[in-house]
Formats: sequence, C-alpha cells, structure tokens
Amino acid sequence: SKAKSAAQNVVNNEAQQKAAELAAEWQSTLERAIKSPDALAAVNVPKREPIIGNWFKQGDLGFICGERGSGKTWLGLFLARKCAEGASLPGLPEWNIQARRRVLYIDGEMPIDAIRERDGALAAGEAPGLFYLQHEALFHLTGKALNLADPLAQSAILERCKHDRIEIVLLDNQSCLFIGMNENDADAWDQVLPWLLEMRRNRIAVIFIVHAGRNGIMRGTSRREDSAFWIINLTEPKDPIENQHGARFVTRFVKNRNSTELECPALEWTFAKPPGELKARVSWKRLSVPQLFRQCIELGFSRATQIAEQMGITPGRVSQLAGKAVKEGWLEKNGRVYSLKPTNPIVEMIRKDLERDMPKTE
Repeated sequence: SKAKSAAQNVVNNEAQQKAAELAAEWQSTLERAIKSPDALAAVNVPKREPIIGNWFKQGDLGFICGERGSGKTWLGLFLARKCAEGASLPGLPEWNIQARRRVLYIDGEMPIDAIRERDGALAAGEAPGLFYLQHEALFHLTGKALNLADPLAQSAILERCKHDRIEIVLLDNQSCLFIGMNENDADAWDQVLPWLLEMRRNRIAVIFIVHAGRNGIMRGTSRREDSAFWIINLTEPKDPIENQHGARFVTRFVKNRNSTELECPALEWTFAKPPGELKARVSWKRLSVPQLFRQCIELGFSRATQIAEQMGITPGRVSQLAGKAVKEGWLEKNGRVYSLKPTNPIVEMIRKDLERDMPKTE
C-alpha cells in the first residue's frame, strides 16, 4: 500500500511539473507574441499570394455547392487542372491563374474510370503538380477507406501536403469524405475546423465540394460559412437543356471576402464532351446582374428575400431590379410576390437572340 502511494505521488509530482512547464512555456509565448500597434505593424508576415484572380488566395477555405448532377465535379476538376497547368481562361481576367500550383484532388464518390476520363478530357497541357487521392484506387492499393472526420486521417493529409508542397486541396465531396459526421450539427464542424485552420496556417487552400438542398442553398450547418473566404453556388442556366455528356450551369458568388461583385460576375458555363471525343469543350460567358435577377425569377424564386439570398445581394437591391423590370414590362408584382409577365412568343424569341453573347471557348 505504501509502495502504491509513493508511486502515485511520483506520478502526481511529474504531472504537476509538466503542467508548470507548459504554463511557463505559454507565458514565454505570450511575451513574444503580444505587441503594441507599432510593434504589430513591424511583424513581417508574408502576404497571401493570389491563386485565381483576386478572389482565391493562399490558405483560403472555399466552397463549391450545387444540387446533385449540377456540374460541381466538372468545375472542381477544371479548376484543379488549370491551377496545376498555370493556364488562364481566355477573355476572363477575373479568373486569371497567377502561376502553376501543386494540387491534391481527393475524390470520395466518383468511379475511378470517370475521374480518369474527365481528367484526360480537361487536360490542356502539362500538370506536374497535380495529384489524385481517389477512393477506389486507395482501397485497391491499400485495402483502406478514407474518413476525414478521423483526426489521424486529417493529420496524415496535412503532413503529406507539407511534404509534397501541396498548395491547394479539393475535397469531393463532404458527404462521402466525412463519414459519421452530421452535416446539420454545428458542433460536429468542430471536428474539422481545427484541421482546416492548421491547413490555412501552412498556406494550404482547401476547397470543399458540397451538395445544395432543394432550395438551392448549401446543405448543412451554416457554421461552415463563418470561416469561408468564398462560396460559389451552381444553378441551372436560363433555358436549361438536357446535357447527358457534360454539364451546363451558372456560377455566382454568394460570399466573397477577397473581391467585389464587379470583380466576380456571374458566369454561365458549358462543359461538352460528346461520345467518342477525347477532349471536352469548355465555354463561359458573363451574366449581368439584371440577367441573373431574371434567371432567378424564371427558376421560380418569387420573393425579394429568396432572390437576395440566391444572388448574394440585399433585398433593397432586389427591389430596385424588380422596379426596373416592371417598367421594362416583363415582370409582374403582386404584393411581395414577383412573377414573369406573359409575353408574345415571337417577341420573346427576338429578345433572346439579341441578348445571346458569343461565349469564349477553349
């Protein structure tokens, strides 16, 4: 009994000594880190370099969200390829690729053949810094499955990124890669946030690909948005057509800390890969704010608050757009509800022909 008591005292003393050492270490850390305004201004923290235009920078946390089948993976793979190739988009300076980057694309959903086919279809040059961690390949080669809700997996990915000098990580998608984590539980996000902050401190940008709900808004807890630098939402374009061999969608920023609305206009994208062709044809064109407003009306959004949330603008700005549309004769307003005014089919066809711009194509 005395021996056990003595051993326990030794353990307690060692624990107390360790706690005292950690407390002293923290005091030393705070002594070095707490600065006056003048001293803080002299701290030389390197500025974050831009990756795409001014809206995507080193260490950013970004989200690409859209409904199932909307084209999220096409866009994610396209951005991964362009960043790794260092190739900008012709006629779109807002999406200028500043330099070649090292990119890790982590796929948890797609069949491996589909990933290989799309990567080849989107390849336009050498991409020595592009790497894939694909779930089927992982299981085939190692017998393991990846779950990024596991702190051990998070730590392994971080260390691998540091070792391989990875600058951008794309996660496709949250539902498949974070098993057992309730996406609607705000507290569950705490399993992921410390890892993402550590990635940011190491200047590693992370892009989540996530599903949108039926309302078109990113599904799951809104706590994720607090730490996001930008969120890109994908919706159907005006006059949607069935596209079994590619994708067609509109992108718009619903959150953007790095740039303004004028610097990041809404874009309509087309990814076309007909059967038998090896390469995909990718095209894009800008959409003005009034065009985007009309698209929201045509998609069935009928109230200013709904449209404001979809467009990332204020309800007051929506009211201004609605007032102009009523004067132009294509919008009806019944109380707080907006709807399209019936039009002459021939006049509508002429209007569409006049507003159609020739897209920029690779």
